[in-house]
Amino acid sequence: MADELIFKPVAELAALLDAKKISAVELTQAVVARTQAVEPQVRAFNSFDQADALAQAAASDARRSAGQGRGPLDGIPVGIKDVISVAGQPLTASSKMLANFVSPYDATVTEKLRNAGAVVWGRLNLDEFAMGSSTENSAFGATRNPWDLTRVPGGSSGGSAAALAAGEAIATLGSDTGGSIRQPAALCGVVGLKPTYGLVSRYGLIAFASSLDQIGPFARTVEDAAIVLGAIAGHDERDSTSFKTEIPDYRTELKQRNGPWRIGIPKEYFGAGLDPEVAAAVEKAIAFYRAQGCEIKQVSLPHTEHGVSVYYIIATAECSSNLSRYDGIRYGHRAKQAKDVVDLYFQSRAEGFGPEVKRRIILGTYVLSSGYYDAYYLRAQKVRTLIRQDFLNAFREVDVLLTPTSPTPAFKAGEKADPLAMYLCDIYTIGVNLAGLPGVSVPCGFSSGGLPIGLQLIGQPFKEAELLAIAHAYEQAHNWKDRHPTL
Repeated sequence: MADELIFKPVAELAALLDAKKISAVELTQAVVARTQAVEPQVRAFNSFDQADALAQAAASDARRSAGQGRGPLDGIPVGIKDVISVAGQPLTASSKMLANFVSPYDATVTEKLRNAGAVVWGRLNLDEFAMGSSTENSAFGATRNPWDLTRVPGGSSGGSAAALAAGEAIATLGSDTGGSIRQPAALCGVVGLKPTYGLVSRYGLIAFASSLDQIGPFARTVEDAAIVLGAIAGHDERDSTSFKTEIPDYRTELKQRNGPWRIGIPKEYFGAGLDPEVAAAVEKAIAFYRAQGCEIKQVSLPHTEHGVSVYYIIATAECSSNLSRYDGIRYGHRAKQAKDVVDLYFQSRAEGFGPEVKRRIILGTYVLSSGYYDAYYLRAQKVRTLIRQDFLNAFREVDVLLTPTSPTPAFKAGEKADPLAMYLCDIYTIGVNLAGLPGVSVPCGFSSGGLPIGLQLIGQPFKEAELLAIAHAYEQAHNWKDRHPTL
């Protein structure tokens, strides 16, 4: 029974819990047992607190017995990327800089999950400070892809995607700055949703690039993603970038909204560098929508070619600013051998940050420096506006855009040692962050080597209900969600 439970979707488990056919403690025990069994291979977690999780589950069962259930997430173990605050639990960002830091408070999304009755479960591995596309940059060791342990799970939210795919959680949260939810979702064969910028509070999220970061869910199904989004979305006074907008019932709407829809295919996303097997799987998805009566229209996003350059100027500039707080004085790693306060800054940061984080801080400091600000940062912000306008122009003609999520299936660990090669993994996802749009990755097939492939649907601002409905229509007609890795 335990093995059956760990791969069931939230919606199905919630029905079993409501009918008292299973208990939250039983479900949580199954997840804990699975984690203990496969974690030595997958290494998705930085830490987990089994006793705390079981106590939360027991409280959920007590609520249900008293007729006070809190909805579909009550008693469901949800894993949290180790860059989102959970009071009393480690908050490391997978960095030596924060190796011994314990969060004094809950992030808004953590509060919302607790209010929904979820069992907040574990701290999931990531690329250090969310900087990477493979979860190889973690100070605590790389996470492996459950479908092939020699390959990466994607990044930076690789732990969140791998834990879900491996049955170590029922849903998880990640953060997405340039594709860090959607790309690992595609590589691990799960659903990953990056909401519109401002829809989900960033309060309690360790900042990488504040104008790009957004928290979102990983789930087994589109319906599950809708359930989790409904729990965490909404305005928050503690986040100055949080947007006031009505939050619909995403779960109900995805079943009520029916096509046909107008689907745009950006020609710039189907050129050189796209793996033939990925292209073939995505083309089959396009053919499915066409067969459903959807209007398929080729569109152009002419500034796509500048996306990677613009992203790695803006993101590194913001990272340089955000990470200046880690100085060895107030909290975090402090060097023991320092001659004076300036040397303490240098030594603490040299010891506490890994190579990729240092690389991005240096790049960001450079593009913000006197004499280079106008040439790089200001110009990048102008091109960012053009990229956003490309999307808005396309949405005058279509409802959503359909693209590959990642140019290739999961690659071998250590294969992309060149930073630029790694940066190009995000070529289809970063535009969504630069434009502040919602995007979802949905499984759409497997490579000849048995590796998952994902398609990306990009929606209009704050139109997650429509985006999820279109994704749900595809998912319901295919059985990709029913396949799981063997560990």
